[in-house]
Amino acid sequence: MSVPENQQEAKNKKKRKFEMPDTYVILFIVLLIAVAATYIVPAGTFERELVDEVERVVPNTYAQTDSNPTGFMDIFLALQEGMVQSGGLIFLVLFAGGAFEVVERSGAIKGGILRAVNKTKGKEFLLIALVSILFALGGAVGAVANSIIPFVAIGVIIARALKLDAIVAVAITFGATFAGFNVGFLNPYTVGIAQSIADVPLFSGMGLRVIAFVVIVGVTILYTWSYAKKVLADPSRSLIGVLDEGKEGESPLDAPFTGRHKLILSFVGLCLAFFVYATIEFQWTIDHMAAFFIIIGIGAGIIAGMDYNKLTLTFLEGCKNLVYGALIIGVARAILIVMENALILDTFVQALSVPLEGLTPVFAALGMFVANGALNFLVPSGSGQAMIVMPILTPLSDMIGVTRQVAVQAYQFGDGFTNSIFPTSGPLMASLAVAGVPWIKWAKWMLPLLLMWTVIAVIMLTIGVLINWGPI
Repeated sequence: MSVPENQQEAKNKKKRKFEMPDTYVILFIVLLIAVAATYIVPAGTFERELVDEVERVVPNTYAQTDSNPTGFMDIFLALQEGMVQSGGLIFLVLFAGGAFEVVERSGAIKGGILRAVNKTKGKEFLLIALVSILFALGGAVGAVANSIIPFVAIGVIIARALKLDAIVAVAITFGATFAGFNVGFLNPYTVGIAQSIADVPLFSGMGLRVIAFVVIVGVTILYTWSYAKKVLADPSRSLIGVLDEGKEGESPLDAPFTGRHKLILSFVGLCLAFFVYATIEFQWTIDHMAAFFIIIGIGAGIIAGMDYNKLTLTFLEGCKNLVYGALIIGVARAILIVMENALILDTFVQALSVPLEGLTPVFAALGMFVANGALNFLVPSGSGQAMIVMPILTPLSDMIGVTRQVAVQAYQFGDGFTNSIFPTSGPLMASLAVAGVPWIKWAKWMLPLLLMWTVIAVIMLTIGVLINWGPI
């Protein structure tokens, strides 16, 4: 006897597994919690003073004041105001996406990577190291992050050619990208936004970040090679089995890398180098960087030989691809607007400062790092998380004796590391799907590396506190 169709549908619905809410849903829930808090949490403020033209919280000046609870219409006005107040940051993300889309569509990135692969055939360690460094640099400057997903397929091709497994494919593409993203010494989406909120000169403190980048990427390459070497010596030691050789006669690593491609990459590299110089010499800001990405996009498109229509549509396609991540900034800002308007943001800062005041600045900085890592499970968006935590960490760092530069890096490490293992990370899960790697197998491989990264982060943050790491 057949089961009626409506009963079968009901059974299927019951069998459906719990689905993790979308980041926007989570942020809206947090917004509603913040609204509820305006009716419960006492309002209060700190006194603030200007020090070297930067507004800082004066410790031990917290005082309660009259409350200002959020009304129904205020919730949606906060969302609109959040978008308006975050306009500069939102357009930075969109324009950066447009510029990098033009560069990627030109074929310069893929051509450069595949040329490096072909040049290092038969030298497995050199190949793994070179590809990993290229993707790590892409993550560090924000050129490759969420857009890493299609490049994982190239990683699979490389791993197949080397008779390795798909874990190596993910490691040298996604893993290397986020090893660079962990530090983000020139990443506009994370460090750039966090420093802007913390009122720290844009991309300042780069020297220590570059050292951390070299160490973290170096450890990542050595760890990946250690695993790859075992699999090369004994394929049975692979966690998921080596990849098959593919179709006979297939030559997927053949791709042009022309003089035009070299010129495009050189142009982009020089532009980014000039921007670093301009932030120091001319005090350029986030707005300058957003405008500069338009120049990069137009210049790269012209060098690539795109006509004006193709260049425009390609740039807009890149903007469109990052609308999801860009608007998160505005939604996250709405949460802060609700707390600021109700005068409860300083109350939260005061509450957090109480347990941290009993800690040394080093342990307080490490506490910020751990807290940001935990938050990333719910808000796996670097820019969105920066908008939520930096307005709290900035005054908190002033009170507990931690420089704002250290607070920025504590946020960056907390966000970056866990992107490589939390299943709420969309780019991670998509990359694993492209390579056919089960999350459990990846987590088993990734956990020791994550612990190594954590040790490096602890050392760097400790050094940052001890040297009073500031804007320089």
